[in-house]
Amino acid sequence: MRRINPSEYIVTPGRPYPFGAIVSNDGVRFTIFSRHATHLWLALFENVEDDRPAWEFELDPKRHRIGDVWSVFIRGVPTEGTLYMYRMDGPYDPRSGHRFDPSVYLLDPYGKAFVGDVDLGTMKTVVVPDEMDWEPERPSHIPMSDLIIYETHVRGFTVHSSSGVKYPGTYQGLVEKIPYLKDLGINAVELLPIQEFGERRIGRCSLVTGEELINYWGYSNIGFFAPTHCYAMSASRYDHLSEFRRMVEALHRAGIEVILDVVFNHTSEGNELGPTLSFRGIDNSIYYFLDKDGRYLNYSGCGNALNCDHPIVRDFILDCLRYWVAVMHIDGFRFDLASILGRDEKGNIHPDAPLVERIAEDPVLRHVKLIAEAWDASGAYQVGSFGGLRWAEWNGKYRDDVRRYWRNDPGMHPIFATRIAGSSDLYQWGGRTPLHSINLITCHDGFTLHDLTTYSYKHNEANGENNRDGLDENYSYNYGIEGETDDPEVNRIRVRMKKNFIATLFISLGVPMLLGGDEFGRTQKGNNNAYCQDNEISWYNWELLQRNYELFRFCKGMIQLRKENPALRRPTFFDGIPQYGQQKWADITWFNSEGNTVDWDGEDSVFGCRIDGEINDGYALFIIFNNTTYLRTFLVTAEPWRIRVNTAEPSPRDYFERHQTRILVERTITVQPRSLIVLESKVS
Repeated sequence: MRRINPSEYIVTPGRPYPFGAIVSNDGVRFTIFSRHATHLWLALFENVEDDRPAWEFELDPKRHRIGDVWSVFIRGVPTEGTLYMYRMDGPYDPRSGHRFDPSVYLLDPYGKAFVGDVDLGTMKTVVVPDEMDWEPERPSHIPMSDLIIYETHVRGFTVHSSSGVKYPGTYQGLVEKIPYLKDLGINAVELLPIQEFGERRIGRCSLVTGEELINYWGYSNIGFFAPTHCYAMSASRYDHLSEFRRMVEALHRAGIEVILDVVFNHTSEGNELGPTLSFRGIDNSIYYFLDKDGRYLNYSGCGNALNCDHPIVRDFILDCLRYWVAVMHIDGFRFDLASILGRDEKGNIHPDAPLVERIAEDPVLRHVKLIAEAWDASGAYQVGSFGGLRWAEWNGKYRDDVRRYWRNDPGMHPIFATRIAGSSDLYQWGGRTPLHSINLITCHDGFTLHDLTTYSYKHNEANGENNRDGLDENYSYNYGIEGETDDPEVNRIRVRMKKNFIATLFISLGVPMLLGGDEFGRTQKGNNNAYCQDNEISWYNWELLQRNYELFRFCKGMIQLRKENPALRRPTFFDGIPQYGQQKWADITWFNSEGNTVDWDGEDSVFGCRIDGEINDGYALFIIFNNTTYLRTFLVTAEPWRIRVNTAEPSPRDYFERHQTRILVERTITVQPRSLIVLESKVS
């Protein structure tokens, strides 16, 4: 790259749009928004470590400002890899929302790449030329009905020494694990935040190890257009963009979609005690929700909340989403604390939130998957009512109700039946379907599946907050001993319960999401809020794959069973009537253990259902649930049933491929305590 040589530069007025650093053949146009700034400087740096710029130019408001936009074109500046920042002056009046400080260098909100360490104050924005010639490999828009999501952390997926990859903890490391993902059977990865982080150090040490804790999950963005350099093999200038693109290309070639977990609810600048990195110094009163005294409103629980009700912020978010889709070829987004997107300046939830509607209707985004975490940290809970037809939701009620049923909480069998049948109580309105429900048993936020069956209480001591953080109610159970044990009976029950949860997830109507590592028993040692644990608490220990191969085989089998049975992927709710004239069975029929109608108001929580398949081209399923501690017998309908799944059996008798087992002779089947059975029969 050519070094900075200001004597060759020719500075002329720029254009007010698009924002960011826009490269042309002979220079770069720098464009940024600020309504309340009175003076603005563009600074170019020679090296990442430099505290002072090699060249700085003050923009003239009369020549370089149009409306609220400041812009210059610099002919002769290097068009690749130039490092830049801004300084801004204006009113410093916190009560009025203004916090301008001309001594602070600021990152460009529209920056496409960042390098340096934000904690050390060396982070810079990088000039990035658009690359239009990289391979546009994409899967063919996998229907929601066929989607099987795998949630994972890019670094944690392969950084452990047992991962066996050449480039652990990187985008390329994930690429090396694609054969594993294909073998498992998933077709979409949902990546925890990969947008550039702000501060990673959280100023606290583990009370267990004494080690410094950091923001591991990455829910602390400062560069919303940029993939983080933290997961790159090389972070020189903008090499990490190419690495991210190669990862997306490779996943698409394998038929796997890429969904990004995006955090448009807050930034890493925190409250009034936090650092000024970008938005605060550019136009604090525009970008953040503030009260009448200029204090930050904290709907996110992270110190601030982006003012998504302001048109400027809405445009920023839309521009960002379009960039990830049009330039980086992303297939969908999961919106963290999405309820904040719909709050107004008084904190009220818009019934028809402008930004939520605009994202759904945006022409560039019309084909991508939109998934909301339909709540926030200030009491909003919109599961079942977020957005419209374009928005799916993380179904937190599915998670909790499934856990409570299998824990054998009283009276849970009716709502459990509703959840596995697609949560019609939440989504049967306005044209919505079961596919608006993203079903999950576990996710990054909370216990892993192993810990859900191993701990009755959270154990977050390593987070340095005296175990005060994280949810107290996890609807978990330890089955007699808190934590790990050598007791074979306890471990046998725990394996069975993990299979029950996995089987339930993949036979439920809706879109299943599997937490990465649950398929082979990943543990966080009882930590249900491991956001600050960049260590073996969070990392995937791949030795567990062989140790718990029985669980992996079962999970892989359940994914296959789901793929083989369209009735489990149907895009409409069951209506209790036959789908075809010749069929005698309804699309779903519920039974008690004696073959009669279920008493949903009764105390007996053991029940089953017959799910109908398509004539001459499908299979009917009979699924039996026993969440009690007692052995039960169950009368099934008179059809040539074969056992596909029995969670009470050890491998390989827990899962059978189609036609591997003999047709059942008796209509009465024995159901072991705390177990699930799936029978299958060809529809004729």
